[in-house]
Amino acid sequence: MCLAIPGKIKSIETRYNGTVRMAKVSFGGITKEASLEMLPDADVDDYVLVHVGVAISKVNEEEAQKTFRYLEEIGELGELEDVDEYLPKPE
Repeated sequence: MCLAIPGKIKSIETRYNGTVRMAKVSFGGITKEASLEMLPDADVDDYVLVHVGVAISKVNEEEAQKTFRYLEEIGELGELEDVDEYLPKPE
């Protein structure tokens, strides 16, 4: 099953000569990288839904926490382990 996981943006950097914005996103203590190409207005401390390494929408903190708790309850957070293989490799 493919899910979008809520997380909080901790930092943002640009890569590939400034053409790609990447964020470090915290998912309940697990930090992964995600592309911000679909959310050009995303900023540090925003909550976003991440699907296969791409932030696809912004959400408020309450909704992010509610969704994260639900995913924990149903045991779907193990999918976070596979996210890195979908991301571009750093220069």
